[in-house]
Amino acid sequence: MDRWINAMIADEHGGGESSEENIVGEIRAKANGIIAGTSVVDRLVVQHFPDCSINWDVTEGEGVQSGEQVLKISGPAVQVLRCERIMLNILGRMSGIATNTAAWVSQAGDIGVACTRKTDWGLLDKWSVHVGGGLTHRLSRADALMIKENDLPALAPGIDEEDVAVATAVSLIDMDSDAEFTVIEVRDSSQAVAAVKAWDSLQIERSGCEKIVLLLDNMGPSGCAEVHHILMQENLRTWCILEGSGGVVHEDLGQWIESGVDLVSTSALNRGVSPLDLSMKVVGGD
Repeated sequence: MDRWINAMIADEHGGGESSEENIVGEIRAKANGIIAGTSVVDRLVVQHFPDCSINWDVTEGEGVQSGEQVLKISGPAVQVLRCERIMLNILGRMSGIATNTAAWVSQAGDIGVACTRKTDWGLLDKWSVHVGGGLTHRLSRADALMIKENDLPALAPGIDEEDVAVATAVSLIDMDSDAEFTVIEVRDSSQAVAAVKAWDSLQIERSGCEKIVLLLDNMGPSGCAEVHHILMQENLRTWCILEGSGGVVHEDLGQWIESGVDLVSTSALNRGVSPLDLSMKVVGGD
C-alpha cells in the first residue's frame, strides 16, 4: 500500500493551500460497481492526513449503485482537498478492476478466472481481482515453480525436440518441494501429453496425488479442447489442471467453458480497465 500511496503523495507536490476550517466531503458512485481499496484509503488518511476522519457507507467488496454514497471524509479543508484526488484515484482504479473481474467471473460459469503477473499496480491489482471474485494465481515467482519455454534450454540443454525437452524438464522437478503447485507452459498437444506422462511417472513412483498445472499457451479454445480430449483418451486428465492462456477475451468465454479447461488466465482482468466513476462533493462543515 505504502509504495503506491507515497508515489501519489509525491506527485501532488504538497497539494496546494486552503483554509483550516473543517469541511465534509461526500464521495458517491456515478456508476454501478463493486468497491475495492477501502483499507488503502484508510491507510492513506492515517499516514498522511491525520486530522481527517472517514465514515464508510460500504464495506470492501460490496456493490454500489450509481448515486449511492461510498464515504464521508471530514477534517480541515486543506487536508480534505489534498486527499481528494488520491482517494478517487485509488478507489476508482481498484473498484474498476473488482467490477470488471466480477463481470468475468459471472460469465465464466464453473471455470476459474485468474489474473497474471502482468500488473500496473502490483499487489493492489491482485487484491482488486480477489475482491471481484477472481483467482490471483502466483503473487511472485517464489510462490510456485513455473517452467516456461525460455527455461527449457537451461533445463534440457541440447534437446531440440520440444516435447522431449518438456518431459525432461518435468522429470527433473523436486517433488518434495514443488509437487503441490507446479506450472508448465506447453504450446501443443504433444507437449501436453509428454508433460503429463512424465508427471504421472513421478507421482506413481512417490505414491503422490498432486496435479500439475498445464498452461496451454496461445492455443485458443479449440486447441485446448483437443488437449482435453487427448488426455481423456490417454487416461491422463486426472493428473492435471488445464489453464487456457493467451488471447483470452471476455466475448469468447462461452467457447472456453466448452473447451474443457479448468480455468483461464488473462491480464485483461486488471490492465486497461476503466476506473469506477466516483466523485467528491463538499457539502459543508462538520
